[in-house]
Amino acid sequence: MINKRRNDLLKLLADRRSATVHQLVETLDASPSTIRRDISWLAARNLVARTRGGAETLQQKRRLNGYAGEEFERNLQCNVERKHAIARRAAAMCEDGETIIVNAGSTTFMMAGFLAARHLKIVTNSFLMAERLLSTSQNEVVIPGGRVYRDQNVILSPFDNDATGDQYASKMFMSVYGLSMLGLVESDPVLVRAEKRLIGQAEQLVVLVDSSKFARRAGLILCSLKQVHTVITDTDVGDLAVQWLEQAGIRVITVVPEVPPASAGARREPALLS
Repeated sequence: MINKRRNDLLKLLADRRSATVHQLVETLDASPSTIRRDISWLAARNLVARTRGGAETLQQKRRLNGYAGEEFERNLQCNVERKHAIARRAAAMCEDGETIIVNAGSTTFMMAGFLAARHLKIVTNSFLMAERLLSTSQNEVVIPGGRVYRDQNVILSPFDNDATGDQYASKMFMSVYGLSMLGLVESDPVLVRAEKRLIGQAEQLVVLVDSSKFARRAGLILCSLKQVHTVITDTDVGDLAVQWLEQAGIRVITVVPEVPPASAGARREPALLS
């Protein structure tokens, strides 16, 4: 029974690349403590890699390690169901042939999977987003030249005029640290500098925030609500937050959190237990 459950866990990770404890509990019909013990047992035998809140394949760990900073990897593991649904809805707003801007963020990064079959011109300051799009799609990708900030997953040019400065888009999709009545807020000045260069280069600013970000506070205001056209969040958002957004003239789209499906494409499974 134990080996079967652990084999099922390995098979699930082979399909999804990563999963949270909550996802594994629901799929494998086991308690959180049992799942955590299984993850520890498999990780000790170098069959999976532990993450904050779950587990991932060693292939996925190698893929991100050396490219993404620890902070960004942690963010990818938080509120996965909410971010997945938000990213799907955001990608559905894109039309083939148009130019869009996508900033560096964990929720916007998840859009890459939904844009794989599209034909867009995508301007992004996320080096991980650019790498994923170039390896999985035929989209045209434009990135700025400059320094790579690994922890923030952002490329920031030291010059006012770079390759992205002349690009104009129909929509900009943006993840942020938090959202309040004062506007979009960030906690990192590097991100503020990077995002301010892109805001204003699109007809519509679409903000992707899961409901947990409405409770966050930070000392850096990125822009006011007047510049926001649409907010995509999940159904756990409070009614009061929706009201003040709509009163500010912002379109609010709420989506139901969803478990990411098995990833398409052939992938070598980890060795199963005998």
